[in-house]
Amino acid sequence: MTSGLQAAEQVIGLVRANGDVAHHGDGCPPEVISRAEAEMGLAFPPSYRRLIEEFGVWEIPPAEFPGVYRTPARGDKLLGSPAYTLEDRERLALPQQFMVVKHDDVWDVVVLDSSQPDQDGEYPVYAWNPGVPEGGRMQKLADSFGEFALSECRQSLS
Repeated sequence: MTSGLQAAEQVIGLVRANGDVAHHGDGCPPEVISRAEAEMGLAFPPSYRRLIEEFGVWEIPPAEFPGVYRTPARGDKLLGSPAYTLEDRERLALPQQFMVVKHDDVWDVVVLDSSQPDQDGEYPVYAWNPGVPEGGRMQKLADSFGEFALSECRQSLS
């Protein structure tokens, strides 16, 4: 079984090795990562943190990972996971322990459940459908973000 961090390193390798189709940002400095965590009131698990440090945002189409980033048009506002998480808490009654890692046509809202850390500090990944009463319906997608991202990237390349 691949650990979340090992899987994240494999994602980095796939993105770098497939520069003809993959795209990525320049990474995210520690102070921006700390600010994102403070805004959400949640800590990034190791595999997600590693990928955000490396890329900030990345994709191997059609798989897109918004991570953490800023744009000139939005100024200092943090986009990606921090914005999605805060917006979905207000708009969709997202539970506090969930961190949104992507919005997706297939999975709806992909979240990390910070209330269930494993021995490595990784959080399980769920597809969360907010349209279902009593907190939404959940389907487990992976044991860690790294494993989820690796599976999505491999599928995009096949």
